[in-house]
Amino acid sequence: MTPALALAPDTRDAWALLRRYRQLTGPRLRHAVEQLTEPVRTIARYHFGWCDENGTPTQDGWGKGVRGALVLASAQAVGGPADQALSGAAAVELVHNFSLLHDDLMDRDRVRRGRPTAWSVFGEARAVLAGDALLALALNTLACAPPPPASATATQELCRALLELVAGQGSDLAFESRSEVGLEDCLTMAAGKTASLLSAACALGVLSADGTPHQVSALRSFGHHVGMVFQLVDDLLGIWGDSGATGKVTGGDLRRRKKSLPVVAALDSGSEPGHRLAELYGLPRPLDDADITRAARLVEEAGGRRWAEREAVRHWEQAREELSRAGLEPEATRGLLALARLITHRDR
Repeated sequence: MTPALALAPDTRDAWALLRRYRQLTGPRLRHAVEQLTEPVRTIARYHFGWCDENGTPTQDGWGKGVRGALVLASAQAVGGPADQALSGAAAVELVHNFSLLHDDLMDRDRVRRGRPTAWSVFGEARAVLAGDALLALALNTLACAPPPPASATATQELCRALLELVAGQGSDLAFESRSEVGLEDCLTMAAGKTASLLSAACALGVLSADGTPHQVSALRSFGHHVGMVFQLVDDLLGIWGDSGATGKVTGGDLRRRKKSLPVVAALDSGSEPGHRLAELYGLPRPLDDADITRAARLVEEAGGRRWAEREAVRHWEQAREELSRAGLEPEATRGLLALARLITHRDR
């Protein structure tokens, strides 16, 4: 576990809270997916871990449900009931999984949550179609949530996040063919690709509970900083994490020469290890296992790992400041803060 993941002492209570929120969101997600027709429904159910490729029910699980949990916890933080925010929770999880279906294909990833990715099982076209279907379900779920004025504002919030997410993913893809990527460009990409949806999740929770515009703004910013920590930690795990815990192939980002945050920090360092890393990334052949090991070492020697860990700490402190700015009682925000700690202290 990296030092960036050790910002607070204990996340055991948060796991219990996350499981409870996941149990609340799960049925709403299943209800939405069951509205799809075949063959898209089976692909979506497979992606969520509810069945195998033949449609036989399984219990592999649909992920941790972090984004939906943030919606519910944010609603409760401003005094609303969790069940009033279930449509928002289901919507952000549907959007997240839409993005995963497409990301796995764009990144050519063959493993997700410890099983073959949907595109590698059902083919590229059907996986894209399943992702499109989840996006349509997300918007419909939110648009149909009562009352209508609040649902319109919530739908606008989610669409804003979607546009930022697409922009971030577009930048991420463009970076793969660029020889040089600045650190600020990479941070902007991460803000769109990852932080935008966590930011929207927190804002949607407040909106569902009829929170004030000030509370919406403060928790939206809180979610942004938590999302930045999430991406920084994800990038660290992508290089130095345990594949048995993450369910993804360690070093996959390096093998694809991905411009992740620690890598760009190393390349941007002006150091000798950074120059050697650039030479390694520029080789006109696929990187083998020895290259991946060397690349990880060079990122660390160039200071990329240390920078990412410190940046995670900085965003974590800013997230706490934004939560304080909301003017809520500490007891009211205890669950939300516990979930944020869980996200920022994860090893998977």
